[in-house]
Amino acid sequence: MIITKQNRRVIYESLFKEGVLVAKKDYNAPKHEELSVPNLEVIKAMQSLTSKGFVKTQFSWQWYYYVLTPEGVEFLREWLHLPAEIVPATHKKAARPPRPATVRGPGGGGEGAYRAPRGDRDDYRKKEGGAPGEFRPQFAGVGRGAPRE
Repeated sequence: MIITKQNRRVIYESLFKEGVLVAKKDYNAPKHEELSVPNLEVIKAMQSLTSKGFVKTQFSWQWYYYVLTPEGVEFLREWLHLPAEIVPATHKKAARPPRPATVRGPGGGGEGAYRAPRGDRDDYRKKEGGAPGEFRPQFAGVGRGAPRE
């Protein structure tokens, strides 16, 4: 399929920026959900990159999921004339904010963990009653558990 260079550039820039791309399996859609190019052109451009080994494709529930491979990063970096310092968002290390130290009480558990008071547990575990020793339950059901005659 012939795709204009302008549309191909929009598709490749979006793929390189995020590192991933999704497209609904709708060949007649006038345009892609996120990009201003026809959906069919997005699918066919990604199909071309998949056949060259630059993109890994996963299909699920009528959606195509495209993930850029390391070879694809190098190819797009060269095609888009980008320096080596620029990397896709999926290849960047996320800086985590420092977690506050949680103070654990006598019950243990982390933040937001529900612990029942100790008295409730002890009361539950006590066995002060129950079925008498001569109690023998009878299961007279129908089907596989029915008694034989």
